[in-house]
Amino acid sequence: MLLTARLLALSLAVAGPALAAGDGHGGGAASDPAKDAAMRAIAARDAPKEPTAQDFAAGGAAKDPAKTGYCATIADAAADARFAWQKEQLAALEKQVEERIRRLEEKRAEYEAVVQRRKEFLAKADESVVAVYAKMRADAAALQLTNMPEDNAAAILVKLNARTASAVLAEMEASRAASLARKMAEAGRRKDNERS
Repeated sequence: MLLTARLLALSLAVAGPALAAGDGHGGGAASDPAKDAAMRAIAARDAPKEPTAQDFAAGGAAKDPAKTGYCATIADAAADARFAWQKEQLAALEKQVEERIRRLEEKRAEYEAVVQRRKEFLAKADESVVAVYAKMRADAAALQLTNMPEDNAAAILVKLNARTASAVLAEMEASRAASLARKMAEAGRRKDNERS
């Protein structure tokens, strides 16, 4: 239907001026002005248009092979350049990530060294504290362990030999001695569970 309307408009556009001049088959009568205006509107609508920037932005050049130009001829080179640039950017980012990983590994190694030194120091400190309490009189050790936090006192008593620990517990108040003995038993059970 659209094709028929265009053909009619084209034939009227070609024959329209001749009909208006009286050269047509109508016997020399002048054409209708409304009909002429309608024909001109149809012809203007169907006339080829000049390309606009919007046509190129919407891909008009890709639809019409006659509209290919400079941009179409360098499209592959531009894509290759873009991919090369992206590859360079990714390589730079990869180097940055590797550098950060290296620095984190160095920090982790430093942290592990500090933790190891602290463990060694605490182990030596524990040994020396236990040795001090082992050489103290039972009543003096009991007085000091009574004023110490329960967990610390129980840890020291566990490391003392059985005879010294029992003498220290005998010098303490009964409720405190019972509480420390319970903590010592729990610590012994935990060690047994860790071994098995």
